[in-house]
Amino acid sequence: MSSHASTPSHSSSTSTSSSSALAAYGWDEDWARAFSPYAAEGLLPGRVVRVDRGQCDVATADGTVRADTAFVTPHDPLRVVCTGDWVALEPDGNPRYVRTCLPRRTAFVRSTSSKRSEGQILAANVDHAIVAVSLAAELDLARIERFLALAWESGAQPVVVLTKADLVPDPVTLAYLVQDVETTAPGVPVLSVSAERGEGLDVLSAVVGGSTAVLLGQSGAGKSTLANALLGEDVMEVQRIRDVDGKGRHTTTTRNLLALPGGGVLIDTPGLRGVGLWDAGSGVGQVFAEIEELARDCRFHDCAHEREPGCAVLGAVDSGELPVRRLESYRKLLRENQRIVAKTDARLRAEIRKEWKRKGAMGRAAMEAKRGGAPR
Repeated sequence: MSSHASTPSHSSSTSTSSSSALAAYGWDEDWARAFSPYAAEGLLPGRVVRVDRGQCDVATADGTVRADTAFVTPHDPLRVVCTGDWVALEPDGNPRYVRTCLPRRTAFVRSTSSKRSEGQILAANVDHAIVAVSLAAELDLARIERFLALAWESGAQPVVVLTKADLVPDPVTLAYLVQDVETTAPGVPVLSVSAERGEGLDVLSAVVGGSTAVLLGQSGAGKSTLANALLGEDVMEVQRIRDVDGKGRHTTTTRNLLALPGGGVLIDTPGLRGVGLWDAGSGVGQVFAEIEELARDCRFHDCAHEREPGCAVLGAVDSGELPVRRLESYRKLLRENQRIVAKTDARLRAEIRKEWKRKGAMGRAAMEAKRGGAPR
């Protein structure tokens, strides 16, 4: 009788101990509830801090352990174990195995360069997506918009960090650069930071503190230097930047999850050469929120904002309210996203072909009307 009564107490204390030890990695009551069926099976919770070659490092209440992912290696590349995942882990064994992943709250996904147009998951269960942009080179606003579309689509809150602000000594010039990016990123905090001088780091730490943040950007964007500054130690290797174009070599080759000293965790990622959209329609809409708002006043609900009469978006371009660059970027990302989705959605492909045929017929009819109905 007494031994039976002691079992729940032991289980409860173990759960409390695990929760306390994993809190630094983002464990909370909702994760504990999601994990409860696996706890009943005797499995242990942990968070994936690194993945490579079918194995992963998992942070547990007893420290970081090495585990095999063979049991959760699905055919779908978006369901593979990823840095940031919460997993159910075997309590012992050599090797130890990850039995399953808990359902993700958010997932940062891009399309690969593969001709098969597969998606690649970069980080899971992320609260903030830090887009690092170097001020050592000319701002590429279109690339920032691309990163932001993926960030919004993931479910995370984007933050744009303009690194190497010490290279822009004139405060007026720096203010204009920040303003340019703010116009490009409605609803997104834009911070200028100098890791070398320690400027702006306190604000960034306050924004992402206590959460899971993923650090994104091209090689040479200063991600590793920024990560070291946030971590308070030289964890990430830093390499010199080429003076000719402001670019650098990849210093991070895997995605690593690291605990921040003030609470929360940071996922550092390799420099991204290609940032392809992956089913990011709503993300594109959020990046170009002002265009979506203008579109509500267009005469036709399916207005493509190209040549249609009564187009409020084109009217805003003509009046100077909307920069033509923004509209062109919006069109480009929508087309790209439509192509990637169509490759994986047969019904949408059929709808697109139907729309092309309809527009083609309208174009031919317009040409005939222009010619006065004369036979071809």
